[in-house]
Amino acid sequence: MILVTGATGHVARPLVNELLAAGRKVRALSRDPARAGLPDGVEVAATADLPLDGVTSVFFVTAAFPQGHEEPIGKMQAAGVRRIVALSSYSVLDDDPKNMIGVKHRELERRIDETGAERTFLRPAGGFAATALEWAERIRTDGIAPFPFKDAQTAPLHERDIAAMAARALLTDDLVGEAPLFSGPESLSYSDRARIIGEVTGEPVRFAELSHDEARQEWLRAGIPAHAVEARLRMFAKLVGRPHEISPVDSYLGRPGLTFAQWVAEHINSFRKVTT
Repeated sequence: MILVTGATGHVARPLVNELLAAGRKVRALSRDPARAGLPDGVEVAATADLPLDGVTSVFFVTAAFPQGHEEPIGKMQAAGVRRIVALSSYSVLDDDPKNMIGVKHRELERRIDETGAERTFLRPAGGFAATALEWAERIRTDGIAPFPFKDAQTAPLHERDIAAMAARALLTDDLVGEAPLFSGPESLSYSDRARIIGEVTGEPVRFAELSHDEARQEWLRAGIPAHAVEARLRMFAKLVGRPHEISPVDSYLGRPGLTFAQWVAEHINSFRKVTT
């Protein structure tokens, strides 16, 4: 039995499909199992219950446990879970104590190492393509993509590529003990992303560069904690005008990584303009 935490999330949801296609038994955790909408054949349980009977491997996402990772990891250790594949972050390589994403994930990796289980730490670099959904409402209503750093560059990852990496770590021994760092296949500025969304939808999108204070207020209104807002501003400032280093998934997956344009095409209805 493979336990998938955060099963309705951007990465875990396609991972469930990968595991089912491989013929594996899957138990998926959701905060609201009745509304999870997961495929037939998946055993759905409440995250709060954390049922570990019969579980040999776990895909662990910190966002599924807002109270922290210590208790659930401790329960997995006590239950004798053999393998833990954790969605970590390339921010663990940044030793800045103000980078709370890095601090949190370094602590997660340390705690999983302490369990003695087989482990893989997935360290996606370049950000998730799905962050473009933060623009979706503005693009649908007025064709604008607002962001404070026009020329900040990242290499956005399609969530299906991250899920495929997780599946390989769960289904094979290839990545046991590893911490693969991988990115999307192309370095894109945020104005590039806006342009690509317009090209794919056929509806031009105008990039609108926000001031730092405008971005700060917008992100706070969206519910992002203040410390994370400041970390975002510092991080993106470092990326301005610097092409992102590409760490291809090709050698892991046996195929090229999925592009941002492919991601937009799969989510095209999120960006289609509202018509009356």
